[in-house]
Amino acid sequence: MGEALADYRRKFLVVLDGSKDAIRAAIFAGYRVRRTGGTLKLLTVIETQDFGQFLGVEDVMRAEAREAAEQVLDAARARLADLGDIRLETAIREGHLREAVEAVIAEDAAIGILVLAASTSKEAPGTLITDFVARTGAGTLPVIVTIVPGSMSEAEIIAAT
Repeated sequence: MGEALADYRRKFLVVLDGSKDAIRAAIFAGYRVRRTGGTLKLLTVIETQDFGQFLGVEDVMRAEAREAAEQVLDAARARLADLGDIRLETAIREGHLREAVEAVIAEDAAIGILVLAASTSKEAPGTLITDFVARTGAGTLPVIVTIVPGSMSEAEIIAAT
């Protein structure tokens, strides 16, 4: 078992939606990767439910959504650049957010931690937090879910890593 642990390289999965909350989660995970090793995997999900409503423009809408997803990933990469040389993977998926996250986790056994940031909104902590943390039993994720509080400053996040 010691040999298997020596070869283990955990992946931290962060779901990016272009929000400051998601960037806080990426910063937390990036610093954890830098300090403990492993890989940071950034995921953006293109919600495809609206594409079918506009006949004839589905391809254009999909291309625009993909370009926007690439821009979100590029912005996160730029924001994480000062961390130095960390292992970084990116992925773009189409579909419903929760199902896409579950599929990525199911396909990549090295993902051990899903990092989410709580929303700074007073309404709710965030869709994924509500979806994944509230579930129990057979519907739970096979990974640890880490939640970065919405009230934490970047300096506090870095200190906690």
